[in-house]
Amino acid sequence: MRWKVFPKARPCSGARELTRRIFTDFKYDSKATTVATPLEEVVQKRRGVCQDFAHLGIACLRSLGLPARYVSGYLRTRPPEGKPRLVGADASHAWFSVFCPGAGWIDFDPTNNVQPGEEHITVAYGRDFGDVSPVAGIITGGGKHEVKVSVDVAEV
Repeated sequence: MRWKVFPKARPCSGARELTRRIFTDFKYDSKATTVATPLEEVVQKRRGVCQDFAHLGIACLRSLGLPARYVSGYLRTRPPEGKPRLVGADASHAWFSVFCPGAGWIDFDPTNNVQPGEEHITVAYGRDFGDVSPVAGIITGGGKHEVKVSVDVAEV
């Protein structure tokens, strides 16, 4: 994958273009990956989820020597016009930040091709998903285990 998107000494401009390219060149597919899928497989399949796209952006930025971090959070629930808000329909979301000299840390959401604003609720920053995983631990015992989580974000 060869993208020439970073003007010299302008990480924010490059990060905007990188965000657009990930959005355009990769397909969101909730069944394509798991939390254990390596980035190489995401690049090969050209599909994944917000976590994968955040990791891809971070890897590209760090490969250029730019400080980048993983951002974990949620998106505010907004139902389609005329439809009721679905309780419990939301899930966690992820995006990345890059440090831009003179501006500080600037966030980018490649899943939605936007710079996060009021609709994005930041919960944690880390190097990658492993630093900010909302659930950690082990389950012991027989049989298959599956954890299902849903989140509903509403203005208070």
